[in-house]
Amino acid sequence: MPPNAAQEATKQNSPDEKSNQGSSPSTLYGAPEGQDARVLADKARELAKSQKIFTHIALDDGRAETLKDLLAFFAPDVEIIDFPAWDCLPYDRVSPSNDIVSRRVSSLAELLAWKADDKFLPRILITTINAVLQKVTPEDVLKNASLIATDGGRLNIEDLQKFLGTNGYMRTDTVREAGEFAIRGGIIDVFPPIYENPVRIDLFGDEIESIRSFDAMSQRTIEKLKNFTLKPVTEFFLDDESISRFRQQYREAFGAV
Repeated sequence: MPPNAAQEATKQNSPDEKSNQGSSPSTLYGAPEGQDARVLADKARELAKSQKIFTHIALDDGRAETLKDLLAFFAPDVEIIDFPAWDCLPYDRVSPSNDIVSRRVSSLAELLAWKADDKFLPRILITTINAVLQKVTPEDVLKNASLIATDGGRLNIEDLQKFLGTNGYMRTDTVREAGEFAIRGGIIDVFPPIYENPVRIDLFGDEIESIRSFDAMSQRTIEKLKNFTLKPVTEFFLDDESISRFRQQYREAFGAV
């Protein structure tokens, strides 16, 4: 067989694997670019029958992006989530960019939505070695860190402002990037990381008169929305509990300042 052709080698079963209806894991290697994406799509379709999600760990971000493009071409029926790694080194003085953090939180939120979904469509989570080595936000914490607003419903500005501040949003005069919000009287602009465009909420007192998405550059309305959901833009929350825990562990490690 030519060296570039896809070859499959069957591993020796462990005792636990032998008891699993005689199935054996396999290793695929030597597949040329393009063919590997088709194989991944077939694996995802196969796992969807048993209500599972296929996870692929790419070598680096460049390879992950290439696989996303190939899967979009060869398998448009397969849903894809990209979970990137931080763009900084561990213990570096530079924090990861807001865009990367927003993408990671958005991917985690979408994974939770997949888990709650009962459609069991072919789905692939594409990530990298560096990304899987990092700790992520606990599932129960991410589930509780959400806020849903509905057209015609009620929304307290003080509660909303507290939620945005706790979950990593930054207040600005004009909202242009994900993770920003602005409050001007009864008009609230916010850019959730899971949306392509920012959202504008018009309030009359505590009642929501309208919700609409708008273009961040021109500030013009794009479409009206019936509801929207806010998710965190940070993986670590600066609430009272986390601040108290940090102070306690800092004193234990370095002593009182």
